[in-house]
Amino acid sequence: MTENNQPNTLDALTGKPMPKPIPASTLVIFRDQSGERAPDLLMVERSAKMAFAAGAAVFPGGRVDEADYDFARSLGHDDVEEYGARIAAIRESLEETGIAVAVDGDLNASNLVEAREALHNGTVLSEICTQYGWTLRLEKLVPFTRWCPPFAEKRVFDTRFYMISHDDHEAEATVDETENYNLFWGSAQSVLDKAEAGDVKIIFPTKRNLERLAQFGSFVEAVQHSSEYPVTMVSPTVEKKGEIVHLCIPENIGYPITSEPMEAVQRGFKK
Repeated sequence: MTENNQPNTLDALTGKPMPKPIPASTLVIFRDQSGERAPDLLMVERSAKMAFAAGAAVFPGGRVDEADYDFARSLGHDDVEEYGARIAAIRESLEETGIAVAVDGDLNASNLVEAREALHNGTVLSEICTQYGWTLRLEKLVPFTRWCPPFAEKRVFDTRFYMISHDDHEAEATVDETENYNLFWGSAQSVLDKAEAGDVKIIFPTKRNLERLAQFGSFVEAVQHSSEYPVTMVSPTVEKKGEIVHLCIPENIGYPITSEPMEAVQRGFKK
């Protein structure tokens, strides 16, 4: 954890200066299930050609664009970094999955297909909302965590994670076939089980967050948990435990598992 909720400035392994992190945003989309079944979460599997998290299963998301900040300003939000990130999470989810969350208005299938294609072609979300009469419900996004790796990789992302409930079980998520090649719904534990069996790949932050999310039986439980553990920057540290080097995160911030041997860690970029 860093002071003032800011990323590290030096590489945890080399001590060299870190590049300026790229603001990014991720959305954990919950779909509660009947009975005692754990909620499903929407995961996308990244193309093997991508620079970051190649071939890995991740939550929908991506970098925050300047247009997202401009949209936040136009909506009258003073905390432009926070609300620009929320807008980016909504935009990226629509781009990557075809599902619009935290959006009020006519969300018929035709509008969603057209809006998604427009986003892929470079139209900004503010123009799309004006065209279709959509209103964003940014307050529906629940802040969950924030991660920034301490390693000077090809790119370093300062990523804000949000949660949202999506009750429309009939809404069909479809892969964008650009950055991602597959998507699926599954409980947090089922995704962890797939990773353990070698059926999917998950990187260190995704694994720790899935372990945390696997504690919850519903979206309401997740929200209650988040209120008890306010968002702090998670910037892993390298520690030697006995003869084994581990990648660790702080204790007492909501995560049930806080370290993993470095040799087993899947990081965002290929070594």
